[in-house]
Amino acid sequence: MHVQNAQLWVHDQDEALDFYVGKLGWEVRNDVTMAEIGGFRWLTVSPPSQPDFAVVLMAIPGPPVMDSETAEQVRSLMAKGFAGTVFLTTDDVDGDYKRLLEAGVEFTTAPTDVPYGRDCGLRDPSGNHLRLAQLAPQFAGA
Repeated sequence: MHVQNAQLWVHDQDEALDFYVGKLGWEVRNDVTMAEIGGFRWLTVSPPSQPDFAVVLMAIPGPPVMDSETAEQVRSLMAKGFAGTVFLTTDDVDGDYKRLLEAGVEFTTAPTDVPYGRDCGLRDPSGNHLRLAQLAPQFAGA
């Protein structure tokens, strides 16, 4: 077995697409709208270096898939940054931090030394929490 994709809830798929592709520099893997299932849009993105893995930018569905109360709970968790986390690694966390900050990315924490390397936190436009880390040698490849 291997992981093919992971899902993040997003408020607006186009806004999320602009963030992940336009600001983070990722690539679109799939962008398909299926009229036969109510206009469902399957939108996936990933870093250029990982063509075999994608993050699904999933719109919060309505009934019958998700009732209104559950959808509101998901939105509430997203607003707090607790609907999911993506952990990214880089060879230059300080350089990427500066580049992304200049591109308008919202950071929750600046690069800081941590036991596993150097790390910072950011959020996507839907409030999803992302970590960006430059791993210490003993954690790289783990």
